[in-house]
This record gives sequence, C-alpha cells and structure tokens, in this order.
Amino acid sequence: MSKRILVIHGPNLNLLGQRQVEIYGKFTLDEVNDSLADLAKELGLEVETVQLNGEGDIVETIQKAKNQFDAILINPGAYTHYSVAIHDALESVKLPAVEVHISNIYSREEFRHKSVIAPIAVGQISGFGPDSYLLGLRAISGMLKRA
Repeated sequence: MSKRILVIHGPNLNLLGQRQVEIYGKFTLDEVNDSLADLAKELGLEVETVQLNGEGDIVETIQKAKNQFDAILINPGAYTHYSVAIHDALESVKLPAVEVHISNIYSREEFRHKSVIAPIAVGQISGFGPDSYLLGLRAISGMLKRA
C-alpha cells in the first residue's frame, strides 16, 4: 500500500501565473499539481492536493488528515508568519510536515523572515520556485522510507 501525502496550498496560490510573476513566476497551480502527481507516481506515493484561502479551512483539513494521510506538504502562504492555529493543528495531528515556499522568504520583507510553522515542521524548503514542492515531496519520500 502506497503512502498518502496531503499537499496544502495556502492563500492566493490559486493565482499563480497571474499574481506577482516577478516573484512567483508564470507557472500555474495546475502545473505544480501535475508535476507533483508525476513525481509521486515515480516515487510510489499518492498525493492529494487542495488549495484553501481560509485559515479555518486549512485547520479543518489538517485535522481531518490525521487518519487518512502519512504526511503533509504545506505552503501556508501568508499564514506562515502568524498562524498559531495552523501551527497547533499540525502539531496536534502528529503527522510529519514539510513546509515549502516558492520564493525565498528570507530575502523578502522582514515580516516574512519568521515562520511559526517551521518549529513543528520536519523541515522547510524555500526559494526554488515550483521545484520547492518537488524537493519537499522527495524529502517526505525519503523520510517515510527511513521510518
């Protein structure tokens, strides 16, 4: 039975390819999801992707993941910097989580330098464009194989 990975795209990621292309690039969320599906197949994983703009929706999705998934790959978007609720939800379900960001959050505005998610994540990958997601999925695959 293959391992199941939940991929959560946070707020505004549905606007990839349209919003701040100088920062986020011209690729779309569908292209990211297609790349994740292809890589998951190669790695022998199942991925389910969801994009949610609301903090409460993200929290509920994380809570429901507890007995359905083996790990979470999350780009919390702007919630990265202040959502204690998402932090607490991830901590509560006790699923390994990898935090990813398309841009390098440490080379942007100072308020983006702090992640409240990072302390409870297995790791964080940022700054590699859409490859951040693929690197994150590879990291999860390796971690699950070693566990």
